[in-house]
Amino acid sequence: MIYMLGHRPHEFGLVPDAEGFVPYKELLKAINEEPGWSYVRQGNINEVLWGKERTLFLSDGKRIKATDRRWSLDLDHPALSLPKILFVGIRRKSHPVVMEEGLRKIEGAYYVLSPEREMARRIGMRRDQQPILLEVMASVAQKEGGLFYRFEDLFLTPEILVEHIAGPPVPKDIIKAREERPVKVRVNVPDFQAGTFAMDMERGIDQPRKHTGRKKKGWKEEVRKLRRKGIRNPF
Repeated sequence: MIYMLGHRPHEFGLVPDAEGFVPYKELLKAINEEPGWSYVRQGNINEVLWGKERTLFLSDGKRIKATDRRWSLDLDHPALSLPKILFVGIRRKSHPVVMEEGLRKIEGAYYVLSPEREMARRIGMRRDQQPILLEVMASVAQKEGGLFYRFEDLFLTPEILVEHIAGPPVPKDIIKAREERPVKVRVNVPDFQAGTFAMDMERGIDQPRKHTGRKKKGWKEEVRKLRRKGIRNPF
């Protein structure tokens, strides 16, 4: 864990966030991929955090990082030079969309690419057991304005245009199924929802409200008032 998180995370296809954290899920997958370490579970990591070496790590419950970090990730300055071809593994269900639209930009996220096929496949298998491997014409993309950031042997990019991607064609049966897929009809949201109130339209906006002040005095009250003033038979 010290080596993976603090020294060479890129060797295992891990890219920590800006604070140096790696999600537990990503770390466990990377550990399980190593020969002889497939048995490791969250409980084993917790044992380390509760033991004498707990000061070597920091955790927020969902992410973990090494307190001694010997790597750097610069997302402010793009790489000056790139390999001609980089590889990225994607989910099979994303294949048709990516071949049509490219890898679109997602706020705050980066696509992780590698110059090595096997590393790209390894990273892709963490999201799909049989990922689709794509080739990215990185040097051409960079010349045409694409941004790539280097993290040791890995490269990060916010988006890849479809013209810079080469990969296996989408199977004809999938294309046909997509073409025959019924268009989803948007359901109108009802006007009355929780947290709102309904106006009584039968009453109308200009219709006067019922009088809610003091009730008008009757004749008995008037007689009592006159008697208090000394007038006995007012009628």
